[in-house]
Amino acid sequence: MIVDEKAVAKRWRVPKGHVYVLEDVCKGCGFCIEFCPRKVLVQADHYNAKGYHPPEVVDAGACVMCGFCELICPDFAIWTEKGETGKLASGMNPDDGRPTGEGGNGAR
Repeated sequence: MIVDEKAVAKRWRVPKGHVYVLEDVCKGCGFCIEFCPRKVLVQADHYNAKGYHPPEVVDAGACVMCGFCELICPDFAIWTEKGETGKLASGMNPDDGRPTGEGGNGAR
């Protein structure tokens, strides 16, 4: 599978890290929503470029970073990254979470 390098993942902060969704890669199968053990995800009201409803985080506080959503996604459109809550790794922009030097307000 080839993913457009310009694709931007939507990101939600959860207590133990972040959940990312590549909305335009998602085909709306709903596996991540159906099988999330904590019911963190719901179907979005909006459509992606393919005409499907991608998932979105509805209850961030319930996410325990089990990673099951990324294991079950047939399109690799959702993934999690563990990290400290409220803190970004050094060298990261607090506004967008990207490394400094990649745009944003912390360019080197």
